[in-house]
Amino acid sequence: MTTAIQGLKPELMWKYFAGICDIPHQSKNEEAIRKWLVQLGESRGLEVRQDEVGNVLIAVPATKGYENAPTVVLQGHMDMVCEKNNDTVHNFDKDPIKLVREGDWITADGTTLGADNGIGVAAALAFLDDKDAIHGPLEILSTVDEETGLTGAFNLSNKLLTGKYMLNLDSEEDGALYVGCAGGADVKMHFNIVTAPVRATDKVVEISIKGLMGGHSGLNINENRGNALRILARMLKNLSDQNISWNLVKMDGGSAHNAIPREAMAQICVSGDNSQEAINNLENSFNQARVEYGKRETKMECMVKAIDVNLPVAYSRTLSDGVIDLMLLVPNGVLTMSQDLPDLVESSSNLATVKSDGKVLTVHISTRSSVGTVIPEIQQTAKIAGERCGADVEIGEGYPAWQPDMDSPLLAAGKVVFENLYGKQPLVKAIHAGLECGVIGEKFPGMQMLSFGPEIHGAHSPDEKVSIPTVERFWELLTALLKYIAEGKM
Repeated sequence: MTTAIQGLKPELMWKYFAGICDIPHQSKNEEAIRKWLVQLGESRGLEVRQDEVGNVLIAVPATKGYENAPTVVLQGHMDMVCEKNNDTVHNFDKDPIKLVREGDWITADGTTLGADNGIGVAAALAFLDDKDAIHGPLEILSTVDEETGLTGAFNLSNKLLTGKYMLNLDSEEDGALYVGCAGGADVKMHFNIVTAPVRATDKVVEISIKGLMGGHSGLNINENRGNALRILARMLKNLSDQNISWNLVKMDGGSAHNAIPREAMAQICVSGDNSQEAINNLENSFNQARVEYGKRETKMECMVKAIDVNLPVAYSRTLSDGVIDLMLLVPNGVLTMSQDLPDLVESSSNLATVKSDGKVLTVHISTRSSVGTVIPEIQQTAKIAGERCGADVEIGEGYPAWQPDMDSPLLAAGKVVFENLYGKQPLVKAIHAGLECGVIGEKFPGMQMLSFGPEIHGAHSPDEKVSIPTVERFWELLTALLKYIAEGKM
């Protein structure tokens, strides 16, 4: 057992989390962890069910004497967002996550931790071995590819589950019960790369932005964290405003549709006579952004320098302007706040990635809303901007919101159990992120669902960490709620 988790409670849960961290499980690369889950169930003689997309269900028998209790689904996703710091050497296809203990927190060494959602999957797996827990029949459902499109939930076989109650273990706030989530959809705007010749005297200037907080594009969008791509676009636009001619050579930024971009880079060509002026202007623009973000982004930094490269062509002037204008025109950040729940973001959009394959450059945004009709409106706005800037626009289909049911008996049970444990009422909330509950709920009408978890900060970034004391409380609440349901108190 890794020394970082030695002595932590509950021991079984931390043991399984460490086991998950030892197995590469990046989104769309879950084969190794899927086989591990199947082996865990089969080695104990338990029924293991799978569907065509790769979702795995392990059926755990009830504690003796509680066989007639209702079946409860314990649900989490087996994949993780994989991000690392630029100076961290790590291959997510084969290297284990290195756990680090920092006081009351578990984090990783320069990479995302994968507590989202490894800690939830570990909690469910602990029931394979816990002989003291009291529960009815359990269905431990681990879905694939949640982070890049809810693929497992969308393709979940409607014959895989029999439970009428589902506990989603993919929330990140201690002391809160979640009863709803936002829906979402993507928009991709594709530019065919058109080039233009360059002069022998032109110089290439490279701009590299890094050190921003990043984070989850739903959970952290209300914190006004810096978006590296947006800052980069502003810097380049300011060059044009100062009548400094330039053309894009290369641009890359962001890592995932559901992460706020922490890093971005671009190479531009400028007249050799203007290269130092361009460098000075770009540095001044970044310093302005640093002042604007102040205490929020204390580690943001930017390197601007002339580089020696073989440069036969650059992007055309029209294409260069179109890409930058689009990055500044697309909706980004919080758009509306909920009218029903205090401090809850209702609708948002995230300028997520800019990537090129050498022939096409793609600008990708991710939209969210708890009001279904708002998402098409945001997509339409992005479509108009994309087409005006010369891009071919691809509208994603998206995923549904999970509408709160404040009269749910499962929610009532959760509130009673929480108050019995801690002498106070839990926070009852909805989340501005895509939980699988919305999709699964559509496939299994009438299923009652509740989501909760320990305190996790910095999900989807190398700053991700999970609070040790809240993991123990999470386990305490989960086991107490399962016992409450098994004893027929609902």
